[in-house]
Amino acid sequence: MLTKEIQSNLSEPAVLERLYRQNPSAFKSAFLEIYEEIKSQEVAQIWHERLHYTSEEVAWGNSRDWAFLGVWVLISAFFMQIPNMFGISPDAYFSRNMSLIVVTGMGALFVFQQQLRFATIWSALAALLFSIIYMNVVMMDIQRDVYTLACIHVPIFLWIFVGYVYVGGANPAGPKGIEFLRFHGDLLVMTAVIALAGGLFSALTINLFHLIQWDIEKYYFKYGALSLLPVIPVLAGFLVQKNPPLVSKISPLIARIFTPLVFVTLLLFLGATPFSEKDLFNDREYLFVFNGVLVGVMALLLFSLSEITKKSVSPFYQYVLVGLAILALFENGLALSAIVFRLAEFGISPNRLAVLGSNVLMMGHVAWVTKQLIAFVRVKQEISSVENSMTLFLPYYGAWAALVAFLFPLVF
Repeated sequence: MLTKEIQSNLSEPAVLERLYRQNPSAFKSAFLEIYEEIKSQEVAQIWHERLHYTSEEVAWGNSRDWAFLGVWVLISAFFMQIPNMFGISPDAYFSRNMSLIVVTGMGALFVFQQQLRFATIWSALAALLFSIIYMNVVMMDIQRDVYTLACIHVPIFLWIFVGYVYVGGANPAGPKGIEFLRFHGDLLVMTAVIALAGGLFSALTINLFHLIQWDIEKYYFKYGALSLLPVIPVLAGFLVQKNPPLVSKISPLIARIFTPLVFVTLLLFLGATPFSEKDLFNDREYLFVFNGVLVGVMALLLFSLSEITKKSVSPFYQYVLVGLAILALFENGLALSAIVFRLAEFGISPNRLAVLGSNVLMMGHVAWVTKQLIAFVRVKQEISSVENSMTLFLPYYGAWAALVAFLFPLVF
């Protein structure tokens, strides 16, 4: 574990610096976890001040970092232009490979930043190569449900391995896994900022050339924007890793503002459901929205975890968070009962089985998180128990995604 590495190398400045540069956010979390034990040592006090120092400047990395990003731009551009170069159907190609390109870039970024050895990442590489071959060699009818399920679940399966790489080859369901989950909030914010800036730049560029009567829109998007699309999350991840304080407070801030609002909205929504003309048990789209809301609530719970231990957070906010988890549990129960009804009424289908398994997993996950949250609020147990409950189910999600992606097309 990183905490043990830090503790055993306090007299080795070079080793500590290397551990920090490999993954600044993970290093900070691990260091603060053991700081009370080592704070009597001068080197620990120095690192404590360094980790809490806030710079007004953005860290852009060194030339080696940008060489990596430049190489990745070329690689992703090549793969994004394959349909144009070889006359392949864009719909079939991108539905199979778009997410694989993004996942590969994110995994490569973490491997590069932490300088991980092949012995650490070989399982992740094997999973990636198997998935690429499976999605592009195994023939599947793109009109069938199992094809859509495979395109959705293969990236989920691979993302668990990205988490494995992110935590340096440790178990993503372990103590360090919470850093990987929190990274998603920062990544989402930074990706949105870059995408918005890219959209503004695109509009400016196209309209400038319109002024001189050059219609570049078709070629700009076909060759330029399309090639750079998978680079956006990789660049966002790079900036987040290099600047941990840059956006790390934004996602918890959003959660703190919207948690009470979402709680009230979800309460009103569930209260109005029985009086609606929509039938959860027979309306497929309505059921889909239910599951989407549940995933959003889980994300909100995650982003809120870093806030509930602060002294400035009122008990009211903590109870709202518990209430939101309970509502999510109730909502999941409704969705699960509707899925079971549809299976009994309309028979087995790959979509229904896939959603059933996902909801059973989420039901267990939300129930466990709710239990730990209640224990934290009522008996003030360690927040680590709540954090561990968030990461505990990650391997199970990956296993279920693999089952749906690789077994369902054979069965159905």
